[in-house]
Parts: sequence; C-alpha cells; structure tokens
Amino acid sequence: MIDVLLVTVASPPAESLSASARNFQGLDVRLRLSTFSGPESLPESELFTERHSFSQSDASLGRKEAAAAQKAAAPKRAWMHAQRDTRLLASARKAKVLVALDAQAVYTVWQLARINPSAHACYGIAAALRAVTDRRERPWHYARADFVSSLPAPRALVRTAARRTRRLPKTVALTAIGPKVLRTGPGARAWRLAVAAPGLPENVRFRLAKRVGDGLRKANRPAGAVLALNSAAQQTHGLRHRADLLGAAAQVELMRGKEPVRLTDAVAAEVACADGSWGKKNGKAAGRALARAMELAFHRVLHFDRTESPMAGAPGTFLAPLHSSTAFKALTSGAGRDQAAEAPTGRPLRLLFVTRRNANFLTEIRNRYEAHPGFEVRSLDIATVPALDGLIKSPARMGAFRLGADPAFGQTAEEHLRPHLDWADTVFIDWATGPAVLFTAVDPGTTRIVVRLHSFETFSAWPFLTDFSRVDDLVFVGAHLRDLTVAATPALQGSDAPRLHVIHNAMDLDRYRLPKESDARFTIGLTGISAVAKDPRWAIDVVKLLRAEDERYRLFLIGADVDASLSPAAREYAAQYEREVGPLESSGAVRRLGQLSDVPQALTGIGVILSSSVRESFHCGFVEGAASGALPIARDWPFFAGQQNGAHTLFPTSWLATSPQEAADRILAVTRTEETWRAAAADAAEHARAAWNWPVVAQDFDQLLLNPGTSQAEGGESAENRTVQP
Repeated sequence: MIDVLLVTVASPPAESLSASARNFQGLDVRLRLSTFSGPESLPESELFTERHSFSQSDASLGRKEAAAAQKAAAPKRAWMHAQRDTRLLASARKAKVLVALDAQAVYTVWQLARINPSAHACYGIAAALRAVTDRRERPWHYARADFVSSLPAPRALVRTAARRTRRLPKTVALTAIGPKVLRTGPGARAWRLAVAAPGLPENVRFRLAKRVGDGLRKANRPAGAVLALNSAAQQTHGLRHRADLLGAAAQVELMRGKEPVRLTDAVAAEVACADGSWGKKNGKAAGRALARAMELAFHRVLHFDRTESPMAGAPGTFLAPLHSSTAFKALTSGAGRDQAAEAPTGRPLRLLFVTRRNANFLTEIRNRYEAHPGFEVRSLDIATVPALDGLIKSPARMGAFRLGADPAFGQTAEEHLRPHLDWADTVFIDWATGPAVLFTAVDPGTTRIVVRLHSFETFSAWPFLTDFSRVDDLVFVGAHLRDLTVAATPALQGSDAPRLHVIHNAMDLDRYRLPKESDARFTIGLTGISAVAKDPRWAIDVVKLLRAEDERYRLFLIGADVDASLSPAAREYAAQYEREVGPLESSGAVRRLGQLSDVPQALTGIGVILSSSVRESFHCGFVEGAASGALPIARDWPFFAGQQNGAHTLFPTSWLATSPQEAADRILAVTRTEETWRAAAADAAEHARAAWNWPVVAQDFDQLLLNPGTSQAEGGESAENRTVQP
C-alpha cells in the first residue's frame, strides 16, 4: 500500500476534496489530507485514512514570528505553521507521494520533500496519479529510496534542528534528540551529520551538539557522542565554544576510563581561551580556563588509574600546550620574597610541620625533632582551618590569584598564615599540594620554606600553582621523581628555583628484624595493592609462572583490595584483577590478608617480597619487606624504565626484574635451597638497613634542617648516591 499525503492551503469546497480523493480509488493507496483551512472545511469522506488541519493562531508562533507571519505571503505563512505541526511532519515522513492540491500549497510540499527526499513531490492530481502508478509498476526501483527515506536528510535536519533549538520548547527539543531516537543507528548517524553540517550558525551548532552529545551518551553510544562533539568542534571557530565541545568529548572518554583521542586539542583549546582572556587583562577568566586545561591534562584516569601515563616518557611533549601559553607563563612566574631566610641565633630553631590530613610519613621525623634540644616544634593541619581549607578546593581561584585577579585569596591566606610565619624559623610542608600553594601565596619574610614532594603531585596541577620562588628547599623522595618533576615544571628550571634535594622516606627498619617461619621460603608477599599503580596483576603473573614449576609457591596480598570506586578505569582494572585472582584464591595459590595492624609479624611468614608497581616514589612496603629478611624482587617501574634514574638506580641490580618471567626465574634460582634463599635474603636485609634505616636517613634531614644552603644533589654523599650499585 502506498501512502499519499494531500496538502491544501487554499479553502476548496469539501466536495472538491472528496472528488480529488475518488481519483485514487482502486489504486491501493492510503490517503491522508492536511489543510491549512480550519477544521470545518474538512470533508467527511471515508476515502481518507486521516484528515487534519494544521491551521493555528499566529499568536502561537511567538511575538516576533507572529509579526513576521502577518507580513508573509500565504505560502510562506502556511509553512511557518506546518513546520511546527508534528502530526503533519509525521505524515510527510511516512508518505511515498506528496501532493500540493493548490498553488499556495506548493511551497509547503517542497519543504516537506526536503525532509523526505525519497518521496515523489507533485502539484496536482494528474501528477500524483502518475507517481502512484510508477511506484506500483516499479516497486524494486523504489525499495532502496524508501529505506533511505527512514533517515532524515542532513540538510533538512540542520534547518529543523536549528529552528527547534532556537524556537521550540525545551521538552520538544529534548524529545527529538532523546536517547530513544539516538539509540537507533540511523537516528544517531543522522544527528552526527547534522551537528557537523557546514553553514549552521555557531550558537545553534554549539547548543545542538551539546544536546546530541548528551543524548548519545545517555543512549549508551559514547563513541558516537565523542564523534559528534569533536566533529562539531572542527566546524566551530569561537574559542570558548570550541573548547567546551572538545572538553565535553574528552570528558565522555574519561568517564569510560579511556585516554581521549583529542586530548591535546582539548587542552590547547582551553589554553587558547586562557591566552585570549589574559590578553584582555581578564585574569579571572584566564584562571578558569587554565584550571579547566589542567583538569583535563591531569585527570586521574590518565595518570593514576591505568598502568601507563602519557606524561611519564615525554613530559615536555605532553605539556607543550601549557608550556607555550602566555597565560600559563604568567601563572607560573614567581613573585619572589623581600628578604632572604635567616637562621636563628641564641635559641632553638622553631620548626612548623604542615600537612593536610595525611601525616603518615612524618612520624619518625617529627618524633626526632620534638625530642631534639635544638628544636621547638609545632604542627598545623590545614584541614582544621576551614577558611584555609576552603581556599585550596578551588583551582580556578588559585589560578586567578596567581594572575593577580583575586586579591581576596591572598588576603585570607595572609590573615591566617602570618601568625605561623612570624613564629616559625622553618616551615616543613609535607606533600607539594594545597598547603604549599597557600604558604607561597604570601611573602614568607625571613621564614625558610621547605616542601617535600612524594610522587602523585608530579602528575597534578599543584606544582604549577605553587610559587617556587618563595620555596627555599624542595625535597624529593627519589631522583627519578626529581628528574620528571623538573622536566615538567618550568619554575624549577630558572634562577629563582629552590635548592633540590633527594632524601628517602623515614623508616624504622629495625622493628622488622624478626625470625622467619619455616615455610616462608615459598610464600611471595605484596603489600599495599589498593592503587592501580601497584599493578598486582603483574604479581599474579609471577606466581602463575612459579606454580607451573612448583605448586608450593603462593602469593599473600597485604592491604585493601584495588579500589574500584575511583574511576571507570580503576573499575575496569579491578574487574580484570578479580577475574584473575578469584580462581587462584579458590585453589589456595593466593591469599588476601587485608589490612593488618601488625605488618612486621605478618612479614615473618613471607620469604619473597615483590614490588610490582608501574610507578613509585620509593616503595616503603617493599623495602620493609627486604629489611624483614624476605628476598626482594622489584619490577623496573615502567614509568621510569629507560630513564636516567628509576628502580634500576635505587635498588641493587640483583633485586631487579623487567618481566614476570625474569622475576620468576630469579625466585626459582634463589629459593631452590634453604641455604641460598637465607643467604640472599640476609644480604638484602643488611643492605636495606645500611641504606635506608632511620638512623642513616636522619643524617640527611639533619643536614637539611640544621645546615641550610647546601643541596644534597651538589656536595657530599647524596641519599641517592648511597644506594646506587657499581
């Protein structure tokens, strides 16, 4: 059966319309009639499957369009109403033949044919009858066209979408671009084409692309959403709109745990906005744009919740859009200090330890100097000062302040920190995060500022928001983190850069000196596995290889399981980990011990300790295991493998493995007999205590705090040099 739509704009008599319908009797057609005349002009003939009037009051068009309709010629005025009539448009999409019954209806039929280009568009009954006859005689010829007609024409979509985005109520527009429509292949493809069509007004394209992208995402078509948003961005020239579209596409991919295909473009687009605003002396807008750029560049999916990072191997390339930005250069330029730091005379040195919730790595250090007669010690947790803690929760405000556009930020920091700075001779800030930003937001005067950077800070925006011209000493836990951080942070490369030190973590290794259990030789241990960077799946591969040779080997996992709640990427890794560890756990090859209050005692049952991580600053748990008398096997951390420094310079060569197979071969060789295992483990324990026990590392902290002005990387024996093996 062939659908035929008759359209009339003039007001023909009802009998005339019925007569027109009778011409189609016997042709197996389904007739629909739409008229611009009022409902009273519709004929009662049963020849019509459907009769409909699309006449409305001009007032329903809105004030501006109503005024335009009143001035428009009859054909154009009719179309202004027709294009808003969903019933008429639905009939037009179904129709195989569109018929204008009068001259004034030709314009409306022509527009409907652009929406349904596979349909015949005719003027008059005679032309309509020829079209119906042709379709009946050549059905296969029109089969392909009829299928394609199910797809809206891209050009028509552009025009219709533009009008809807500008004029229709929001609910109607959202329905047209809703998940139900976009879940279909044809609907998704048609809208993707529409948002990238040339000639679309930019504001319309932007609003339409955002709605289509959101609809595709909700329709479980994230790849389509990314394609639509990126395609629309290519046709967009306005800096802000382009950045928003690229950023939205990047966020869709990050929400899936993937590295965005156009991440560099998205960051560069935000940087362009920042530079544009900075050129107009709008520091707040520039700060917001830079904050968005850094939020994308340092998203946790990119660096923390996968086993690779785009920055690790080539920080200069990865951060090139930021490094080349004029606004970024202004952001990271140092304000300096009016006076140099001075050491006190005739009294103990006043030392202020600053943290924000995490003081886990300060215990030994703080205990030492609290008991030292040459020191007077205080502590400050920024989280306990709401006014300060609130400041560091807004990267945009921090950026605006560094660009001179938020003096209130500095005033608040000054008000709350000045009493601490006036009291302290030295401020030791653990973790190069928000507290470091706050303390360098004010001139420290003669107070010495020391900041310790652990690891994750390097893969974040914090170093760029910290004014290092006001930091006297920057302490790294490992030389490999120093190298990467300096390469990524221009402020650490100039004349105003602080002195750089490498001082390892403070650990009391003597408490791990306990006798091993009799069967420890075949027990492999891994401590701290909650982060994806710990990569426990590498350790699982090792134990599988070991058990292929000897089923006495087993793996003990100490600590909370991989945290799947952090991001989709972490969730994906955790799922893979569970699939692998589950069967091994059932067979007794793996035991999950969870969080333990007495780790030294737990290590008495472990004969081999692994470091399976892709990235570490030092890996305290691994070194503690070595000090306990377990044979240490460290993966050459991939983030730093092949670089000047890494696990290969921190640990002895005999501790290293570049693959699970190499690790398994080493373990099999050393644990083959009780004697070889105990001898190798004893040598490792002695090395660990000699290099990293707290009485040894404490000397480096004494030099840092009591003898300011000398970098551990310059004179004397550095912490790193003590551990490098010939």
